[in-house]
Amino acid sequence: MNADSLSRAFAALADPTRRDMVARLSEADATVSQLAEPYRMTLQAVYKHLRVLEDAGLVSRPKGPQPRPVRLEAEALDLMDTWIERHRRRVEQRYRRLDAVLAEMRGDAHGQDHGGRDRSRSDAAGHPDES
Repeated sequence: MNADSLSRAFAALADPTRRDMVARLSEADATVSQLAEPYRMTLQAVYKHLRVLEDAGLVSRPKGPQPRPVRLEAEALDLMDTWIERHRRRVEQRYRRLDAVLAEMRGDAHGQDHGGRDRSRSDAAGHPDES
């Protein structure tokens, strides 16, 4: 999926009605009439939504006589998921690095406090005049 296709897919899913259609199609294929049932819109409006989803590669309708089932194209979702996961991993790596730096800073701050006291205790314990 190239950048334009990815942009079309995300743009298609920006609409709540189209996201709902995709969610419903993830359960099972449906005809256009079945998809239209819960919406208070014309069949023509449903076809317009489906056209956007088809152009984005998210759904397909096989050629042939009516009624034709509308199918969700899992490959398009997989490609979107791959794009999202790549960026999620980068963000998580960035936060892990930040956590490591913060832990190191806490460790250094604690190390200086404890290190200074520990050295003075060991120095005092090892000093001949202290016995």
